[in-house]
Amino acid sequence: METIASLRHALLTDRHQTLTGIYQRTFPMVRRHVQQRGGSAQDAKDVFQDALVIFYEKAVGETLVLSASVSTYLVGVCRNLWRRELSRRSQQPLTGLMEEHGELPEDPETAETPAALSVLDYVEQLGERCKSVLLAFYYFQQPLEQIARTHDYRSVRSATVQKFKCLERLRASVRAVFAHDFDR
Repeated sequence: METIASLRHALLTDRHQTLTGIYQRTFPMVRRHVQQRGGSAQDAKDVFQDALVIFYEKAVGETLVLSASVSTYLVGVCRNLWRRELSRRSQQPLTGLMEEHGELPEDPETAETPAALSVLDYVEQLGERCKSVLLAFYYFQQPLEQIARTHDYRSVRSATVQKFKCLERLRASVRAVFAHDFDR
């Protein structure tokens, strides 16, 4: 394990060679981690680039504290960055979905009834887990293998069953509202 002082010196004297060596040792581990959790090789490059910037600024600014190897440090930073990115991605499209696809057309006769709720409102009522699974499958068109990994299901079959149960709950809640509206 390099000392922080020697690492800082190497970065200041020959930044390109030092970062290239770190990249060659560490990037394959980061790419594998990101791809196993639903990301692409480009996502891994982006995350790794951000982690390298953080690492470089801390090393040169003398605020870096290493308790393990540089590779271990960078992989840890990348894991945290990728976790945040996944969280951001799961939150971001909801506004776009609501604005573009979720709202039912306004009809003066039904504007005050539950039937006028958007599809997204019904999905929201299912809870976070179902909402996440249904959006991943139908809106983001993620394969079930990826959904199983992302949501920590034991198998693809478990993810399939959960998706089906969530979809059935969604259908039942929509049917109940419309049946109630038609009975009036």
